[in-house]
Amino acid sequence: MRLLGMFLMKSCGEFSGRKWNIQDVFAVVMFLALHCLCALAPFHFNWPAFWVAITLYIATGLGVTLCYHRSLAHRSFRLAKWLEYFFAYCGVLSLQGSPIEWVSNHRYHHQLTNTKKDPHSPRQGLWYGYIGWKLDISRLSLSLSRLKNVEDLRKHPFYRFLHRTNCNKGEKRL
Repeated sequence: MRLLGMFLMKSCGEFSGRKWNIQDVFAVVMFLALHCLCALAPFHFNWPAFWVAITLYIATGLGVTLCYHRSLAHRSFRLAKWLEYFFAYCGVLSLQGSPIEWVSNHRYHHQLTNTKKDPHSPRQGLWYGYIGWKLDISRLSLSLSRLKNVEDLRKHPFYRFLHRTNCNKGEKRL
């Protein structure tokens, strides 16, 4: 396992002011491939697929904004447990990471706003603040190595399961 980790973190050279590794390149390729596939969507339009897309858009949006952000990260309101778990699973479908990963990153963002330790500071540019940070795997895995601010979520077996089974970039396992 350690050998695999060393291979995945192998440097691929320097580009755009930072060192890239194999995971970074893979993330960028997948990001671009997904968006290129979306460009083909108008040529394969049908109403059932349209309604599936709208349903998934709403479900994943509620999963991230309602559950990950408002309910779990800020604890601004409570949901019934079954509803919280349902929306957390919808958040996982958005491909933005497990609830533990997302909430930890967001809480660090608020604690360290606009500092060098901010996981996605807009001070590094608009692109980096919104999208580029998610493609910077080495920096992201460094911020994920400190999941100490999500002890409330780590107590729940469901959130540990989602974190363990979410196929994200080599983050620290619980």
